[in-house]
Amino acid sequence: MASSNSKSTNETARKIFKILLTNPRIKVLWVKAHAGNIGNERADQLVKDATQHGQPYSLIKLPKPHIKGLLRNSMLEECQTSWKIVDTGRKIYNIMPSVNLRPTNWIKEDVIFFSQHGPFPTYLKTFHLSDRDYCSCGGISTALHYATECIYTVSWQMRNPAPNFEQEWLKRVANNLVSRHKIRGIVKFMSENRDLFRPP
Repeated sequence: MASSNSKSTNETARKIFKILLTNPRIKVLWVKAHAGNIGNERADQLVKDATQHGQPYSLIKLPKPHIKGLLRNSMLEECQTSWKIVDTGRKIYNIMPSVNLRPTNWIKEDVIFFSQHGPFPTYLKTFHLSDRDYCSCGGISTALHYATECIYTVSWQMRNPAPNFEQEWLKRVANNLVSRHKIRGIVKFMSENRDLFRPP
């Protein structure tokens, strides 16, 4: 292997050798070809794709920011594709369908409310942690119920969305800091007073 030979005249091999010398944690091992090694099979496939469909190798050095931008865009594109097709997280997807690198500034209570994975009897019933899916006030215990009509959360309530506009309502709440403070209050209150919300 040329890269492990310090006397090699190949410039690329000499660069690799220098990197290996300065980074003793990197180990280079021989791997038998076509023996089912996932990494090796993937490398072979990439080489084949590059020789058949790739661009000719160029010695033009690209600026690091340009390379970072290309990698970032490729990563975002891959994440977006995955986010569209996975089965999980659909409630959050309906609120935030686009992947981006900006933080949402959501805290735990925001995630609990918008994912509806929390102290809501409808959620707990799916895991057989509650026998019923209604609130002790008598309403169906969805996150929307607590945010708009439950008698126990009147202090934080918001206007009920028009029929068939629940998704738009959730998007508006997610993008409004005052509304998010209200849902945080609801989730904290529910978490601290679980017995109050259990159906009789």
